[in-house]
Amino acid sequence: MPAEWEVHHGTWMAFPPPNETFGPAGSPTLDRARGAWSTVACTIARYEPVTVVADPRDATAAKEWLGDEITVVQVPLDDAWLRDSGPTFVHQPDGSLAAVDWLFNGWGAQEWAAWKNDQDVARAVAAEVSVPVRPSPLVNEGGGFHVDGEGTVLLTETVQLDPGRNPGATRESVEAEIHAALGTTKAIWLPRGLTRDYDEFGTRGHVDIVASFAGPGTVLLHRQDDPAHPDHAVYRELSAVLAGEVDARGRPLRIIDVPAPTVLRDGEGFVDWSYINHYVANDVVVLCAFGDPHDVIAAGILERAYGGRTVELVDARDIFAFGGGIHCITQQQPALARKGSPA
Repeated sequence: MPAEWEVHHGTWMAFPPPNETFGPAGSPTLDRARGAWSTVACTIARYEPVTVVADPRDATAAKEWLGDEITVVQVPLDDAWLRDSGPTFVHQPDGSLAAVDWLFNGWGAQEWAAWKNDQDVARAVAAEVSVPVRPSPLVNEGGGFHVDGEGTVLLTETVQLDPGRNPGATRESVEAEIHAALGTTKAIWLPRGLTRDYDEFGTRGHVDIVASFAGPGTVLLHRQDDPAHPDHAVYRELSAVLAGEVDARGRPLRIIDVPAPTVLRDGEGFVDWSYINHYVANDVVVLCAFGDPHDVIAAGILERAYGGRTVELVDARDIFAFGGGIHCITQQQPALARKGSPA
């Protein structure tokens, strides 16, 4: 699996359908979701092609929200977190693409989740681009891992080892399947994710909201400075774990702290607002914004971390209110590997 910052053919997203998360058809909450998702899609579309899957009942609405610059394809949907339900694109030895189809069961068969349609989305997307599917026996989601493109993968114990996802799994069994699917050789396990992610509607610890690679040997880490927030203790724990790790090539990790927004609470409790849940596309970093003084600080950190890429700040408060961030709603389709490049 190439790193996210490598060249993309394009980006895949999903259009929010009416459901218990977003609200019924015609509701203000569904409009909020569709507005937030569409803003992200239109921002990315200035830098690379974007294709949005929409449930057939919502295809007309999707085209109205998204405009003519974005391709809409019809796929039955339960939800709109394509990072998790969509395929993971990888390079085959000849440089062509394949699509890893993880088992998807609603983030560990949670009572509120529906996945009758979403469990088939990865194969539907693969069919749209005519790439072969590599089925995996592992229950997993795209937000539950992050790769550096050079053999290293970040995982979370409470995701891949979750009894609701993979009962009886061990680190060794998970690593064997992850490495086989992604072409990685070294897994770095984090003990947990952010606190809010363990509430009723959380993912139980997705890594892409707390830590991500920004280059070989370089990890961005969510830093909560206020001891009143439970993620202050999470940051200290994860920082200690990462400080003792090396990547697949034996290099000690370079940790770049990214300060959390200054806001500590919303109406539901301690927030999980995070700048780590950004998306890297061709020549751009699409960064969650929160109307917070730290937005600009985070933008500067990520601009430097990604070698001067343009950073586009997009208000993500509505996306987080529905349960995720910008990375959670996007999925990259890499370009074909160039001849002579590792695949």
